[in-house]
Amino acid sequence: MKFSQTKLKSRIAKKTNPVLVETLQAARKNSAWSEVARLLAYPTRKYISKNLFEIDKETKAGDTVVIVGKVLSKGELTKKVRICSLSISEKAKEKLKPTKSEIVSILEEINKNPKAEGIKVLR
Repeated sequence: MKFSQTKLKSRIAKKTNPVLVETLQAARKNSAWSEVARLLAYPTRKYISKNLFEIDKETKAGDTVVIVGKVLSKGELTKKVRICSLSISEKAKEKLKPTKSEIVSILEEINKNPKAEGIKVLR
């Protein structure tokens, strides 16, 4: 399902988190990030939380994954991946250090990779 730009704009106006608004506006301007923009435009109660073991199961070494929600610390991550999410728990950050996985915000990834090349959106 694809959102129209008008519907997306009206949903952005309803958001109160300034970081989320900025991320949504950046994703809206770039058509390659339209799926992520659509997921970010949903109500925050529909955002997902992914545990490390789920990320480990769904990725390969070197993948860049986008998680529209929060990364939690249950389980272990056994390979090096680049994780882009809205937030991450402190325990998950600690568990990611041994694998040298990179953690960035979705906004940083949109600015660094405007063509959305090589990303995998986890739901």
